[in-house]
Amino acid sequence: MSLSIDLSGKSALVTGAASGVGRAVAEDLGAHGACVLLADLNEAEGQPVASRIPNALFQHADISSRDDCQALVARASEAWGGLDILVNNAGIQHIAPVEEFPEDRWELLLRIMLIGPFLLTRYTLPHMYAKGWGRIINISSLHGLVASPYKSAYVAAKHGLMGLTKTVALEAADKGVTANAVCPGYVRTPLVERQVADQARVHGISEQEVIERIMLEPAAIKRLLEPGEVAAYVTFLCSDLASGITGAAQVIDCGWTAH
Repeated sequence: MSLSIDLSGKSALVTGAASGVGRAVAEDLGAHGACVLLADLNEAEGQPVASRIPNALFQHADISSRDDCQALVARASEAWGGLDILVNNAGIQHIAPVEEFPEDRWELLLRIMLIGPFLLTRYTLPHMYAKGWGRIINISSLHGLVASPYKSAYVAAKHGLMGLTKTVALEAADKGVTANAVCPGYVRTPLVERQVADQARVHGISEQEVIERIMLEPAAIKRLLEPGEVAAYVTFLCSDLASGITGAAQVIDCGWTAH
């Protein structure tokens, strides 16, 4: 069996695509032939990324906005006649004890990382059903499987995203559409770099101690993942080689959850 993956003729939407995992996913899908719509709030970084990917477009979008979610699916449909691949990656983080967690911030995290993916999935599925083929990849986290202190909104959103993934997988299976979640450990991204500083503040320790004692201490392999490692897994799940995989949590966490 050949592992060569050709996504020519497929169109993809990747959210949070200006940097980090989203950027790596967009680049990898484009390298395998897909047309890619990159969505992000950061146009200054996102537009240049799209310009370097063949057959790619960029659109400024706020995933917490219903109108912006609708506009993204409409843009892909206008450009390519539909949408074959949806990668829900956009995310933010806020670290605080539950009793001190800002209520508006808690709601924003849920809107971006759970409600937004629901809306995009809802608007995308009819296009996939019409073609009899589709791939929905939700970038979850090891925190979609386990919890950590001070991350109540993030953990709740990612656990909810796992439930959404499984439900869509069951509903869409007989229509040629798969839905899976990728659950990475800590990846070397701007989001994680900001987490290091936040954790250092909350725990009263140095940033290096955060990496060694909190982030990597439970892991069997003592390193951060690189965005390209996650992107390669996403591309595989989008291929026909993965047509029998659906409703699954694909864990890439250096053994973090093996305990």
